Amino acid sequence: MDINNIIHGNCIEKLNDIDDNSVDLIYFDPPFFTQRKHTLTNKDNSKTFAFDDKYNSIEEYLSMIERVIEQSKRILKNTGSVFLHCDKTASHHIRLVLDRVLGRDNFQSEIIWTYKRWSNAKKGLLNAHQVIFFYSKTQDFKFNTLYTDYSATTNLDQILQDRERNANGKSVYKRDEYGNTVLGKEKRGVPLSDVWEIPYLNPKARERTGYPTQKPVVLLTQLINIATDEGDLVLDPFCGSGTTCVAAKYLQRKYIGIDISGDAVELAKMRLEEMIISESNLLNKGVNEYYEKTEKELALLQNINAFPVQRNSGIDGFLKEHFGGAPVPIKIQKEDETLEDAIKKLEKSSHGKNYIMKILIQTKETNVSRLFRLETDVTILKSLELQTKELANKNNKLRAAKVLQ
Repeated sequence: MDINNIIHGNCIEKLNDIDDNSVDLIYFDPPFFTQRKHTLTNKDNSKTFAFDDKYNSIEEYLSMIERVIEQSKRILKNTGSVFLHCDKTASHHIRLVLDRVLGRDNFQSEIIWTYKRWSNAKKGLLNAHQVIFFYSKTQDFKFNTLYTDYSATTNLDQILQDRERNANGKSVYKRDEYGNTVLGKEKRGVPLSDVWEIPYLNPKARERTGYPTQKPVVLLTQLINIATDEGDLVLDPFCGSGTTCVAAKYLQRKYIGIDISGDAVELAKMRLEEMIISESNLLNKGVNEYYEKTEKELALLQNINAFPVQRNSGIDGFLKEHFGGAPVPIKIQKEDETLEDAIKKLEKSSHGKNYIMKILIQTKETNVSRLFRLETDVTILKSLELQTKELANKNNKLRAAKVLQ
């Protein structure tokens, strides 16, 4: 079978054409047994993509999965691995099939792909992760350790000091003959864990094609980097829009994609020509870069039972409870803002939103007389700190007046 190619057809049949022991990594994202038809239209509404995820029974579905895994085992090199992507619908069934075909001893990891999703009205916990089962063909599997940064709470100065066991077997800092702490070897960071926080594709991302269940390229590049080297062969028997093949090409791996949908094959080939890959600002910057609120501001919002809002100069939060059926935006007066400027920013950010109530938390004393000429429906609440300060000033003036009497 030709490499660096997308093949149209039933993967169970097409896998028969691939030689034994020839593939380094197989990733597949099969239907999840949702028992419904998935459809989605691309951004310019010019094309609708669809695939059917309906089966007569769970046994029929698992039989299909098992045949693909059996073929995968045959064509994998002894150093090769399988990554099977699924969700809660049938993951517990699929794990048993993987154990049976590839062997429980060859189970390596259950990778949790977690992401933020919009809330919905569904009863129960919000679905915010999917599962990727990682199995090897043998114990001689290829694995490249990836590293991540230390968390903000890690005491790096302690991490970078060497340790040893004392006479009681307790881990202590190693010291030289003069009693000085011995510095340890260079650290590369924390080895990648089995929980990956990778954002779901933004609806406006250039990478988005309109194909249902499309996964981000960055998720696949991480999987491919773990288990292959440049020049290795990656195969996806349910390639859909071609994300696995795009990631493989980007990382200079060889690839084979198979899909039963002619539209999907056409789309995947187009993506391999264009090679559009969206960067994730969350991954590039880190989640902490999106936190702009100070501890004082977070405390003010918490005191009035409000959610914080990041990266908005006019709104700092929203009350958790609506007023009159509408959200209530909160603005906190900044150190460099007059009360009038703070009100204007809140009004501007709220324009056209039909908020019934808007609240400004005043944090500084003001003597701006023209505030009284400013027409606004903003409710001004003085912060507890400001109220305390004003009360103290009032008491001081009363005491001073008594002294003068």
